Amino acid sequence: MINKIIDFSINNKFIIGLFTLTLIGVGIWSMATVNLGSVPDITNNQVQVITQSPNLGTEDIEQFVTYPVELSMGNLPGVTEIRSISRFGLSVVTIVFEDDMGTYLPRQLVQEKLNDLGESIPEKFGSPSMGPISTGLGQIYEYTIKPQEGFETKYSPMELRTVQDWVIKRQLTLLEGVVEVNSFGGSIKQYEVAVNPEKLNSMGISISQVYEALARNNVNTGGAYIEKNKMSNFIRGEGLIRSLEDIEDISITNEGNIPITIGDVATRVHFGSQVRYGAFTQDGKEAVGGMIMMLKGSNPNAVIQNVKDRMAEIEKSLPEGLTIAPIIDRSELIARTTDTVKTNLLEGAVIVIFALVFLLGSLRGGIITATTIPLSLLFAFILMKQFNVWANLMSLGAIDFGIIIDGAVIIIEGTVYEIQKRIRSGKLKFNQGVMDKVAYEAGSTMMGSAFFGQIIILIVFTPILFLTGVEGKMFKPMAYTFGFAMIGAIILCLTYVPMMSALFMKPVQNTKNWFGRFERWLEKISDKIWKDYQESQAGKKSVIMN
Repeated sequence: MINKIIDFSINNKFIIGLFTLTLIGVGIWSMATVNLGSVPDITNNQVQVITQSPNLGTEDIEQFVTYPVELSMGNLPGVTEIRSISRFGLSVVTIVFEDDMGTYLPRQLVQEKLNDLGESIPEKFGSPSMGPISTGLGQIYEYTIKPQEGFETKYSPMELRTVQDWVIKRQLTLLEGVVEVNSFGGSIKQYEVAVNPEKLNSMGISISQVYEALARNNVNTGGAYIEKNKMSNFIRGEGLIRSLEDIEDISITNEGNIPITIGDVATRVHFGSQVRYGAFTQDGKEAVGGMIMMLKGSNPNAVIQNVKDRMAEIEKSLPEGLTIAPIIDRSELIARTTDTVKTNLLEGAVIVIFALVFLLGSLRGGIITATTIPLSLLFAFILMKQFNVWANLMSLGAIDFGIIIDGAVIIIEGTVYEIQKRIRSGKLKFNQGVMDKVAYEAGSTMMGSAFFGQIIILIVFTPILFLTGVEGKMFKPMAYTFGFAMIGAIILCLTYVPMMSALFMKPVQNTKNWFGRFERWLEKISDKIWKDYQESQAGKKSVIMN
């Protein structure tokens, strides 16, 4: 079978050439579109249930919120672990499912249980909800809103937080790959009514009546429609509060046909903020910013690029004097990772080319062998794209050039040997037919043992594919990537290398040009190294015999 493939490749050079060009084109496209990250994502398959109860202490949170959630989620199918954190005003329950259940089935099961939790958790103790569809590496971009020079005192923390919540955050929605945008820092703007208890008592009004009046008078209502002169006029009542004066004019009740308004019982109506439990600072000063979470399974490099493009557009719509300054940008880490891998690949390829040129004594043989490296990588990228294997430092950094070019080196070395054997026997004519025969003899003779050696290498990496848990997520991409590159190298050794050997390994008869002189010089060095090696081995044997 191996000999038939080699013979077909040598006799059908045009087909193999088209195959190589197709490999290059599809491989470049796959390399540009494959999921690119810095490190493997080892986060398990988990769903978080988050409940906020600002008025409850830690013990109450644990008793009335966390425990009912844990009890309800314990019997879900596929659950392997449940852990929780109870803090003042906050409950976080993490439910870990089996990896083969996927992303959305566990969330559907959890949501069905959340619908039934209303009876277990007391009213006004918070409403449990699921966390975003993200992972431990989902935090891809973090930024702050900074006033420019000369505008430091113009914007308060409350105004900056308002810009974050109502300008920046809203424009980041519907961005592909972004699952959530979290705001932090500053003060959340509120309309506050400072009620005077003495006025309430004197007028016989309770605080609940004030709440009801505020809720009842801050809503838009719709009616039916009136038809007149073949036209329909829709009825709509606007009652949303638009200013502090609107709040003061809200009527609570009537006493003797005289309305009592919010302004009559309130000391003042003003802008306030929610109760703060912390602050965000940068360079010793209070700041306001946001955190962008990536959808689980998305391409980090592509999502970050989309975010940066959108940020450039958002910055144009900000109020005068404000700018967006990134704090954490995962693209920088990805760029450093890819630069490291790129540098290692290029340096390794250059070293391999020089080593092959001097060891084989053939510049063309070294170049043909070295070209199998990028072609094998392109083949690996094609399969990585098809099987959704991420490219990162762990997967790409594990590729060994020496193992990949092992088969190509053997074939080229056999071709050089066959050529030298014919030259020494006086056969100096090397037309295309002779070169086809030389390439076939070298490939069929050498590739038999090399093929099984490459298969053994693939078998050695097979146990890694059966790892599970954190180890599997960490090392499986490495095994897949190396296996794909090895499969590509095997295919190239059976097709591309014999074809290229038959085309370009023909000896240079004209030694007057620089290329011919260089090749002859390499051949002399190679012959001298081989002769010295044989003499040293013969000397060792004579010593042992004596």
